[in-house]
Amino acid sequence: MSRFLDKQSSDALYRAIVSIQTEEECRSFLEDLCTVSELKSMAQRMDVALLLDDGLIYSEILEKTGASSATISRVNRCLHYGAGGYKTIIPRLREQEG
Repeated sequence: MSRFLDKQSSDALYRAIVSIQTEEECRSFLEDLCTVSELKSMAQRMDVALLLDDGLIYSEILEKTGASSATISRVNRCLHYGAGGYKTIIPRLREQEG
């Protein structure tokens, strides 16, 4: 884990995210916090995670998202060996879709 993630200075960010109550609040906060490029990258990673969870292969994901093989590989590693964030969030998103 990155030393940044262990620091108390990152705690304010995590508390801010947890305090978000609506999708609109989330959108506004992230638009203020992140650059357009950062938001696009995060959205692309989420799309890749969902497609990997759906069982798509790298070439299909690349075609659908334009993500590099390095990005797809990184997301795949996180899905299988990461901190469990995707494994927590993806089922919640699926529930909302259902």
